[in-house]
Amino acid sequence: MAIAACVRQIVTKPMQQGRIGVRHEVAWMAQTLRGYSAPVAAAERLTRSGLKSDAIPASNAERMGLAALATSATSAGICRRRVGRRYNTVATATATLEAPTEILRKDYQQPSFFIREVTLTVRIFDGRTEVASRMLLEKNTGGSLPLDGEDLKLKKVLLCGKELKEGEGYTLEKEKLIISADALEAGDSTDLWLETEVEIEPEKNTQLSGLYFSGSMYCTQMEAEGFRRFTYYLDRPDVMAKFTSVRLEADESKCPILLSNGNRIDSGKLEEGRHFAVWSDPFAKPSYLFAVVAGDLASIQDKFITKSGREVHLEIFAAKEDKDQLWHAMRSLQNSMKWDEERFGLEYDLDIYNIVAVKDFNMGAMENKSLNVFNTSLTLAREDTATDDDYERIEGVIGHEYFHNWTGNRVTCRDWFQLTLKEGLTVYRDQEFSADMGSRARKRIEDVRILRAAQFPEDNGPMSHPIRPEKYAAIDNFYTATVYNKGAEVIRMYETLLGRDGFRKGMDLYFERHDGNAVTCDDFRSAMQDANGRDLSQFERWYLQAGTPTVTATDAWDAETGTYSLTLKQTVPDTPGQMDKLPMQIPVRVGLLDRESGKELMRDTVLELCEESKTFELKLDETPSGRPVPSLLRGFSAPVKLEYDYSDEDLSLLAGFDTDSFNRWESMQRLGSKAVLDAFKTEDIDSFQPDATFMDAMKRIVQDKVTDDLSLIAYALILPTESTLMQQAKPPIDPTRLHEARNRVRKVIATELEDDMRKRYDELTPKDDEKYVIDGPSSSQRRLRNVLLAYLCTSGGDAKAAELCGKHFKTAKGMTDKLAAFSCLCNIPDSQEAKEAIEQFLADANGDANVIDKWFASQARADVDDLLPRVKKLMEHPEFSLKNPNRLRSVVSVFISSPQFHLPDGSGYDFALEMIPKVDALNPQVAARMANGAFRTWRLLDEKRQKMILDRLADLSKAGLSKDAAEIVSKMQA
Repeated sequence: MAIAACVRQIVTKPMQQGRIGVRHEVAWMAQTLRGYSAPVAAAERLTRSGLKSDAIPASNAERMGLAALATSATSAGICRRRVGRRYNTVATATATLEAPTEILRKDYQQPSFFIREVTLTVRIFDGRTEVASRMLLEKNTGGSLPLDGEDLKLKKVLLCGKELKEGEGYTLEKEKLIISADALEAGDSTDLWLETEVEIEPEKNTQLSGLYFSGSMYCTQMEAEGFRRFTYYLDRPDVMAKFTSVRLEADESKCPILLSNGNRIDSGKLEEGRHFAVWSDPFAKPSYLFAVVAGDLASIQDKFITKSGREVHLEIFAAKEDKDQLWHAMRSLQNSMKWDEERFGLEYDLDIYNIVAVKDFNMGAMENKSLNVFNTSLTLAREDTATDDDYERIEGVIGHEYFHNWTGNRVTCRDWFQLTLKEGLTVYRDQEFSADMGSRARKRIEDVRILRAAQFPEDNGPMSHPIRPEKYAAIDNFYTATVYNKGAEVIRMYETLLGRDGFRKGMDLYFERHDGNAVTCDDFRSAMQDANGRDLSQFERWYLQAGTPTVTATDAWDAETGTYSLTLKQTVPDTPGQMDKLPMQIPVRVGLLDRESGKELMRDTVLELCEESKTFELKLDETPSGRPVPSLLRGFSAPVKLEYDYSDEDLSLLAGFDTDSFNRWESMQRLGSKAVLDAFKTEDIDSFQPDATFMDAMKRIVQDKVTDDLSLIAYALILPTESTLMQQAKPPIDPTRLHEARNRVRKVIATELEDDMRKRYDELTPKDDEKYVIDGPSSSQRRLRNVLLAYLCTSGGDAKAAELCGKHFKTAKGMTDKLAAFSCLCNIPDSQEAKEAIEQFLADANGDANVIDKWFASQARADVDDLLPRVKKLMEHPEFSLKNPNRLRSVVSVFISSPQFHLPDGSGYDFALEMIPKVDALNPQVAARMANGAFRTWRLLDEKRQKMILDRLADLSKAGLSKDAAEIVSKMQA
């Protein structure tokens, strides 16, 4: 599934719940991180989603619940004390919620029976839906058969054609239908066919899990445990069955479109204006990949010819008013299918591929076999409704869900602890796809920015967990940036260690061994190991140990022998429930530059750090005039924090001459972090002046006319996000002061470089008759121009900023420029230009939900002192609804991820305390993400804020929350 996310909150907001939840939020976060909102300070939102893209997200940034690793009350107590010292925690929890019952990875057992074949009849009526299920059972260990079920009205149970009675052949317990061992043994047929009939009410389903009604359609979301809200079943990923017949019946006038997995094999008319369609899927699949859609929809159609010459029918459905916004998604799907054939040799396996765009959706998207269901925000695009980032995100998420056909569907997870097996791998694949479709350098920078803003805080907080958790209470809390985005980085390390060809050999062996099966992360690692003759046993620690390792580098230079010595030392931090960790296997890609000329002295070399400390001697063919400058961790070759004592001059040299585009950007990030943290520590922030070396480097970037990809210039100009800075500053941290420090540095940059920035801005401004083009170079040009706009709106007074932004807004030819100007105007909301733009933006939306979400979000993240009252006012708007996840996130989650959430009076925390139970009553998944996004960094904050947050958490622990939200609150207090 896509954070979404995403993964997939990209956050400025918390990650959206769920599969691509993460991916989607992560993706949304990315939009914020790119600097389009004025101070670009909201970058704590996270996207699958994945992430699910399935998303990062994927605000997509985005959804974040984690499985904590406390292995016992004793170890948890030790961890709390150690973590307390580490974070300078000065407040302690005085009241804690009893943690929900947890499921442990070590307790995995196969089911007593497997289900091998399923036939379903789904009859949809107004206010109720009948689901009749017929399942062919296969005995495994035997005994009784517990089937999962939630909010179901049981009508009938039959075994081998004979009706069973409650208390005799079956019993009903909490969320379980248990078929007795005696009844199963008494079955007088060779084939054990179990039948159930239930009734559900999708119109009342506000959780958006299982079958629910949204706008003009009924649709399903089954991952992770939604199928049990549809009918009684073994709702677990290792039970793979063929759904040979799925018959859908509904009123034809209300639901002319009836869709499910596989191929349609029959259809026809029924009495009283009803009709039916029958679908059959030849591939065995777990219940989480089942899907149904029934509604009044429009569609576009096209085709794809596979490498073997088969024709695949492609169709994308949406509400009728959105049909003209589907063509970008169609082209993205075709590009994805072609790329997967060329890069991994993987061909699509059915004759039909459908996608449905849904307005009410917890996730970003879902990879149901041959019937993907997508959030409309990740499907619909037109130049007047979608930004360049939206276009790129849609392409990536469409790819993500399609790539799941092999990495997730054909080969799936044995259990939910293995979630990163499909999500981490598929996020990596969609990242590579996007890199090949656009700029590889830019994509790598975007992915790392998201990782640092979303996943590093997760690894450094109370919810820290490995990419393969050891325990969880609510599965949906565990669709996280760690599972998705860090999981993708772990997959990328395989390729770094084995090379592209070696990685492909491992993938081929993985599919050869496991096609059609539910497997584990260990199975994937074994395939990589066996295909390449490499011992990767130590690499398993990336799956076992939580936390972000720190690699500290020191060096020495022997001018006489021309030998450069590099010593690398790793430390893996303590995290809740895990201490005294073992060394990881870390690939560190390095290069060396001449200190005087900037010439590269040694090209990319991958060093493997497997010990706690190791010294590498690097012999140079050409002796430099002085000590070389190391370019370390090129391409961000491992998800670690790097410590090396770079001088400002070293960083300036790397920023200007490094052949590794990632490290050129990274050098500017290091200079920017130093400037902001210096301002943060100074007594008088308002008079702070950054170092001259940093300012000179920024000026060179503004004036850079050599770099072809203008996005790289744009990213180099954007300061590190506050989420990233929070991980670098020394606790306890005053987040309001950190925000002021970052704004001060931005203002100095904007003021001192105003002439250069205005000149470059004008050069990038399109001519009146210039056509609006959506492609890589045009997108990069707009990206740089809009970053410059954000700075220029900081340099002068409000009147000057309003005039410039007002003109930018009125002359915008597409949503990218329009939204950039609107976001800046929202920071000066009382100006006449802002008032007019607020009215005009909403009027231009003309009811388009995605555009209205942008209207809400830009105002909810405005950098103004009275943001909370404005947010509450927005929630009174008739277009606002708590029941729609996109709309809810566009206001509440966006605010919670903003600097103003941490106001010293605690009013932001009171707002979260008020909202979380309200949302939880409607949608536990979204509420859990909201709680995590609001409070996950509390241990880094100052004493006053720590105490206020703990008081609110104590209140939440008494609020009767759902299992999803209760797990988050419990872990936060641990």
